[in-house]
Amino acid sequence: MDEFFPEPYLFAGTPFAINRIIMARLIAVAVLAIICILYAKRAKLVPGRAQAALEYILDFIRKSIGYEVIGEEKAARYLPALATLFLGVFFMNITGIVPGLHIASTSLVGMPIIYALFAYVMFIAAGIRTHGVGGYFKSQLMPAGVPWPIYILMTPIEFLSNFIVRPATLVIRLLANMVVGHLLLVLTFAATHALYFSVGGLGGALGGTVTLLGGVAVVVFEILVAGLQAYVFALLAAVYLALSIEEH
Repeated sequence: MDEFFPEPYLFAGTPFAINRIIMARLIAVAVLAIICILYAKRAKLVPGRAQAALEYILDFIRKSIGYEVIGEEKAARYLPALATLFLGVFFMNITGIVPGLHIASTSLVGMPIIYALFAYVMFIAAGIRTHGVGGYFKSQLMPAGVPWPIYILMTPIEFLSNFIVRPATLVIRLLANMVVGHLLLVLTFAATHALYFSVGGLGGALGGTVTLLGGVAVVVFEILVAGLQAYVFALLAAVYLALSIEEH
């Protein structure tokens, strides 16, 4: 339990208490902000490696998420928000393998909720901007072509699906994946420590080596998961946005 609710080591007993998870979040935000500021100030016509890497990521977000899901004509307005979601979730996820932090900033429910609320407000605001308040909620709660008596059953279902289940799925999917990843890291490296230093002998050395290699594999896997979950989160946000602004 202490893994997910560590004791604060700065400003303890105040609303500004900082523990390991909060520090991981602050570091993730600071690093992402520095990268974006340096990119904005030092961008060149012929990019270096770092600039090319960041531009590749932004281009991936634009084409593989924005254009593919929303459409090239409509996506431009929403690309900054989608890039914020993708990069924000990725940097919060990747802290799980950073030495000294060792926990994903999204493995506690608060951060996934914040990102889900950001996406929630984004797709509702986009729908209202496109259809107006009445038109948007009518399109989401009362699909066209359905006999009126059916709306008595369908409208509550549509409300749950569109306004409760959508943000909930964003939160649960991200949280569950990062919690599981952290637990795997804890188990493999705790087992390695126990086998090497508590069991000892040839059996402990062999077992510790196996769990150590397993831990390294989990680290590599966690890097992939960090990127994949950022992609899935931004992709689902784009899908929900596209459903809000599509013509009915």
